[in-house]
Amino acid sequence: LENLEKPVCRAAAASMPKNPRVLALFDVDGTLTEPRKTVSPETLSFLATLREKIAIGVVGGSDLVKQKEQLGDSPSLFDWCFAENGLLAHKDGVVIGQTSLVQHLGEENLKRLINWVLAYFAQLDIPVKRGTFVEFRQGMLNVSPIGRNCSREERNEFEKFDLANKVRETMVARMKEEFADLKLTFSIGGQISFDVFPEGWDKTFCLQYLPHADFDEIHFFGDKTFVGGNDYEIFTSPRTVGHSIDDADPMTTLKKLSTLFDLPCPPSLTPPAAH
Repeated sequence: LENLEKPVCRAAAASMPKNPRVLALFDVDGTLTEPRKTVSPETLSFLATLREKIAIGVVGGSDLVKQKEQLGDSPSLFDWCFAENGLLAHKDGVVIGQTSLVQHLGEENLKRLINWVLAYFAQLDIPVKRGTFVEFRQGMLNVSPIGRNCSREERNEFEKFDLANKVRETMVARMKEEFADLKLTFSIGGQISFDVFPEGWDKTFCLQYLPHADFDEIHFFGDKTFVGGNDYEIFTSPRTVGHSIDDADPMTTLKKLSTLFDLPCPPSLTPPAAH
């Protein structure tokens, strides 16, 4: 009798109206897709079914162009879509918020910051300098002592020089002192540059668009949930129930969702090279 009743219960659950007070919020790389790859058709199909039961959302660090390259038309695929950690926010396919570094800092502070960087570089003695020393992005400045126009070989050589001479580390320490009033975060990454952005502009930035009163549960799924990882802050936020995808495998995400929300999980995912 028990086995006969289970399909009936599932059918009843499937026909129940969507519960928008429960939100599943996803990172992109290593959660919905393999790192820097495109999403599988099975994952998209699963998400479409999940969206009939609860609200779904995506929050990625990349801009919307890159997000769409991996997921497709993300603003229409998710109830909530956040690019650049929420600096560009969509709800039901409509833009509900857009924030920029200029708006946040103001033109005078931004000029002060850029002028200081350029003056510092003018006095900086390193073996090679090229071009594009400051790259302005929607939510950050990318600062490169050698310049982003350097060749691959020059990039590799600067990385060695920087490791030995702490060019970026020294500059960041100076900037933290000089611009303490602006409450900025400095993130050294890659071989030749570092990022400068306001404190708090991690993935928790998107939570401002999700009012406390509108949600009973916000489940966040991400792979870089360790200290220093770009999912850590939102994973540990008191506003979310965190689920870590430690193996960076989208199938792990679907299995967790299948258990949580009683949905059938696909047996396998089409490899990225095949779709």
